[in-house]
Amino acid sequence: MISHQPWYHGNITRSTAEDLLSTAGKDGSFLLRDSESIQGAYALCVLYQNCVYTYRILPNEEKKLSVQASEGVPIRFFSALPDLVEAYYKENMGLVTHLQYPVQKEEEPEEEPEPVSLPPQLPPRNFTPNECKDFQSDMSRGTERGMELTRPSISDTYIQRLQQMDISNLSVDHQKSIQEYFRSSLCLDAEQVQNGNPTLPNFKKLTLSICKNLNSEIARTIPSLEALQRVLDQPLSPGSGRLRSQVSGDSMNQSVAFRLEQLTELIYSVEEKTKNAVFEFVGYDGGHRKSLIPPVTFEVKSESIGISNKMFLKVDMEGGKVYFKKSKDGPEDKYYVHNKILQLVKLKKMQNRLVLVVETEKEKTQRKDFVFNDTKKREGFCQLLQQMKNKHSGKPEPDMITIFVGTWNMGIMIECLKQHGTSHCSSDLLKICVKMGASWLAQDRRHAGNASPPHNITSWFQSKGQGKTHDDTANQIPHDIYVIGTQEDPLGEKEWIDNVRGALRNITNISFKHIATQTLWSIRIVVLAKPEHENRISHVFSGSVKTGIANALGNKGAVGVSFMFNGTSFGFVNSHLTSGSEKKLRRNQNYISILRFLNLGDKKLNPFDITHSFTHLFWLGDLNYRVDLPSQEAENIVMKIKQQQYQDLLARDQLNMEREEEKVFLDYEEEEITFAPTYRFERDTREKYAYTKAKATGTKYNLPSWCDRVLRKSYPMVHAVCNSYGCTNDIMTSDHSPVFATFDVGVSSQFVSKSDLSKDAQGAIKFMNCVAVLFTKSKTKFFIEYHSSCLEKFVKSPEGDNQENTEGSIKVRFGGQVELTPIIADPEYLLDQHILICIKSTDCDESYGEGCVALRSAEYAYTEFSIKLTHHGERTGLLTGSIQLRTSEGKQTEKLYDFIKVGDDPAASKSKTGDNTKKPSSLATDISNPSYMGVGYKSNNQADKGTTNIMSPRTGSSSGHSVKDMTLGNLSPKKTGYDHSTSSPTGKASTPTTEDGRPPKMIDNPLYGSMSGSRGAKDHLHPPDSFPKTDLDVDWQPPVPTPRIRSFTCSETKPQSPSTTNRNNSSSGLQPQNITKKPVVPSRSEGGMIGPGRPPVPVKSRSGQSQEPQLKPRDYRDSSELPSKIRPPARPDQPKDVHHETPQPLKMGRPLK
Repeated sequence: MISHQPWYHGNITRSTAEDLLSTAGKDGSFLLRDSESIQGAYALCVLYQNCVYTYRILPNEEKKLSVQASEGVPIRFFSALPDLVEAYYKENMGLVTHLQYPVQKEEEPEEEPEPVSLPPQLPPRNFTPNECKDFQSDMSRGTERGMELTRPSISDTYIQRLQQMDISNLSVDHQKSIQEYFRSSLCLDAEQVQNGNPTLPNFKKLTLSICKNLNSEIARTIPSLEALQRVLDQPLSPGSGRLRSQVSGDSMNQSVAFRLEQLTELIYSVEEKTKNAVFEFVGYDGGHRKSLIPPVTFEVKSESIGISNKMFLKVDMEGGKVYFKKSKDGPEDKYYVHNKILQLVKLKKMQNRLVLVVETEKEKTQRKDFVFNDTKKREGFCQLLQQMKNKHSGKPEPDMITIFVGTWNMGIMIECLKQHGTSHCSSDLLKICVKMGASWLAQDRRHAGNASPPHNITSWFQSKGQGKTHDDTANQIPHDIYVIGTQEDPLGEKEWIDNVRGALRNITNISFKHIATQTLWSIRIVVLAKPEHENRISHVFSGSVKTGIANALGNKGAVGVSFMFNGTSFGFVNSHLTSGSEKKLRRNQNYISILRFLNLGDKKLNPFDITHSFTHLFWLGDLNYRVDLPSQEAENIVMKIKQQQYQDLLARDQLNMEREEEKVFLDYEEEEITFAPTYRFERDTREKYAYTKAKATGTKYNLPSWCDRVLRKSYPMVHAVCNSYGCTNDIMTSDHSPVFATFDVGVSSQFVSKSDLSKDAQGAIKFMNCVAVLFTKSKTKFFIEYHSSCLEKFVKSPEGDNQENTEGSIKVRFGGQVELTPIIADPEYLLDQHILICIKSTDCDESYGEGCVALRSAEYAYTEFSIKLTHHGERTGLLTGSIQLRTSEGKQTEKLYDFIKVGDDPAASKSKTGDNTKKPSSLATDISNPSYMGVGYKSNNQADKGTTNIMSPRTGSSSGHSVKDMTLGNLSPKKTGYDHSTSSPTGKASTPTTEDGRPPKMIDNPLYGSMSGSRGAKDHLHPPDSFPKTDLDVDWQPPVPTPRIRSFTCSETKPQSPSTTNRNNSSSGLQPQNITKKPVVPSRSEGGMIGPGRPPVPVKSRSGQSQEPQLKPRDYRDSSELPSKIRPPARPDQPKDVHHETPQPLKMGRPLK
């Protein structure tokens, strides 16, 4: 067989093959692997002069194999791979060199079976009938088998057990029946099985005799339930009559278990139909509950003229109003309707402080500043107002939904393995496991220990417990989608789904619709959605991957579900990875296998794994990564947990360390962990960790660890916010605690144009000057494939020009430009789309790296981008280039998720002020998924290709761990990291014009103006004077920030000391901003703030200048429109080229003369 050949390596990755050949180091070294692009094909990899050459081996219609070698060489066909390899040992066969040295396949260490996760053992052999039948012959031969497995020993064994039991409470008839069965009928049943009748007729007679009264009761009960069912059925159910006749006609011959199952199903059916009838009668439509979320009152403090006053804010969700009251029971005469509440601004420095921007008369705004009792109260208030906005928005389709993601290892225990040990886990057993694994799941319930779920699991779905949790005021708000992942689940699918739906119904009074379920042995994922979303969800796919022993058993692996929600794709993966603190590398391999072989999503995206296939991808489960400390530290670990010193332990968390080294979960995000380790507890308590386990080989340590995790990855510049991440305290039936996470995510609707598409100008997406650096030693040519749902089909670029680069990598230039034609040019549609990029080789059509570019990045101007490339979970290179977007006339509607922003403390910005007219502001920080593949953007003017904007890549781990900023420029000299509380793609800063209406040469502070215009005449920004060169190409300008995309700006500049800040504030209003230590002077658009002897100039444009309409959503965070701020005059003698540092956001522009 081919699998036994030393040179055949199976489905290893391309990069692994290159590493093996590089290690061999001899010209003529070779190996064969499976092709990544064509199923059933192979790839022949040959090393020559430190470069790897890859040749495809393709089968024809007759299954004959041939090598795609050099042109002009006759094609030869082979029946088997060994014959092909033997032939190419000869020279001049069309390869770069003949085959000489086969690279041996690496032997994988044998894995010990995990007794807790394996299916139960087969029954002991002494029950088989042939041994009873051959008893006499075995005894005459005196074999050991005959001595152990005889008919008298079976009967005697059970009779002895029966005699040792106290059966005095049993009836005399039952005692006689049981004794008679074990004396004479047991082996008669065994003989029946041997003869082909597996029904055990004598055992059935025994059960029918014992359950005679129960049968009578069932026969009397079922007709009553059927009558009740017929009353509830509208129209009459055709199946009920057949069921009744079946029960009554053959009642005494059916097994008791079957009839009890009928009874259970009828009870479930009657219960469901009764609820449906009651819901219909009261007019309940399954949507948002009507008058079931009562008004909620929050106690706050409000400052007025330096005096703190206690107030009460009452949120009436259903009425769409927020009442401002001086006392809890005071009059409700002062209130604001939902459409008059323009924005909520959460302050970063004070976690319990919130600013409400409300609209007063004549389109003027007023700022109201409140301090809540704690952060959770503020978050609860924000969630209620966001839901109120969503509910009363009047939009036909949502642009934001909330998702609950939960994972729980339910802790199934296989008692039979405890009794029999693991000595029977032979190769024969493994073969049986593969064949019968699914059927054994039915036996798991009999062997499960005390891991059945508790009666009440509502705290899990309400995000109650430890960590970042929901406030009680927001507990009853239902999420749009619930995704529940379980591992070691002892329940059947229907039973578990009913439990979950019942718990959600008790919380929300909504009957959630079942979308999908996928189960692999005891690993399961369930997706439920609100009834009103049922028609918005389509293209549902599910799949599973086994990563257990030899990748053949499903005790470890993953299950996944994907679907489309209107125009947005979602993917969910629930995985149970290899256990054991020392098996970190095996867990990494599990992750790569799941990435490669889990089949979900759009089948047209074949070159891309699930990492790039979805707008939002969530990965949950028992990942089994441990705290990597010596076992002697166990007591110290427990002490740190009691003191809530989690950061010291998280620094040694294997998953965090592997992510920092970019070995797994590249560019995923995880909310900061603020809860205790979820494994390994003693059952029925959360006060004690059971970190030792006695085994035959000695004591095994399972140190307390965060095994259960939730991570996510979204496309660049999409809205995604984590609102909670924690674990429960009161669900204690397993040695794991359930983990929950909730998210607000942006979604796009199925686009319906409001104009005539035939008359609209044709849109265009242009990619130019693309340069890729690929980490490979392959000697081949490359091209780029562009994929997107906004294109009719994918587009290929011309071949690139290879250039030498550092050892182990190659630089490829793709000259010219590639123009893509979108199916719809309307910006309302096009700016929500993304282009997936795949770099492929010409020799074997395999991918060498994939990435994603957001079209929103090119909304205003020619934009340069830089994206990191990955393939099968490995970093494979870097792609840079430029993109230009042409759309039709139109504008985007305001997004509901722009309602909540995150801003700086206004106390640090008292020097800023403005008028009362509504204008956008960018003081608050917005970040739209900056970690996606390290994607970065910079906007250029098409005329001179100057650089004015960047979204910097963010590397390293997620929030809660150290994050390195790589920004070359910034909007604010104050250092800011990624804030998970916000992520808005549309919260962009706007750029003002100068007094003469022309765009300024330098970057303007978006607090004091707006860059807006029609699609036909976009303004372009000019670059600063100079910037440092990039490592990729010395000819390229490095990216710098522009106020266009506020979400992608962060700072390298360290904040100043308070004394320096105060000194600067006292002498000048706004100082030039530092961009890579290059001074920038203010612009004239500052309204004459700087310049000797010049009075302040009004912000409004001069008379006669056209006022362009506002196209983007309004942003009121600490903006110039707030009347509470006063703009101070600038220092009159401020020099032009003096570097200043200040913690305030700065304006830049053309210097005054």
